[in-house]
Amino acid sequence: MFNIIKFRTMRIDAPSDVPTHMLNNSEAYITGVGRFMRKTSLDELPQIINILTGQMSLIGPRPALWNQEDLVSERDKYGANDVRPGLTGWAQINGRDELEIPVKAMLDGEYVKKMSFAFDVKCFLGTIVSIIKREGVVEGRTGASKQVMNKDKSIK
Repeated sequence: MFNIIKFRTMRIDAPSDVPTHMLNNSEAYITGVGRFMRKTSLDELPQIINILTGQMSLIGPRPALWNQEDLVSERDKYGANDVRPGLTGWAQINGRDELEIPVKAMLDGEYVKKMSFAFDVKCFLGTIVSIIKREGVVEGRTGASKQVMNKDKSIK
């Protein structure tokens, strides 16, 4: 367990013990600058310090928050909690906030199975494309997409 370093994007009076996607009317707490930083992923840049100190990797499953037991439990099924968390990863370029927890965990597990330098490069390049297109950012909720898992655990 470690502290993820991020820029503050929410007002000071926002509840500090509730993740954004669990807040009622989360948009009311996000500052104007914060909204821009989140859409462009600039709020993640300070995590380079987490990477340099060895707490995180550049590529890997995003770290779960302390109260995301549902995500941790789902990731356990796929071994995704057994690797160092990353600044970006396979789930981030395949839907990010739009993904339901089971789909996100499955994609994190797929990353673990395919871990390699080449796959990390694919994730890195995909991240650049996602940031430029501002894909997958859905404030105040998770699982907002129409993507669902097929029986073979692929996404349609």
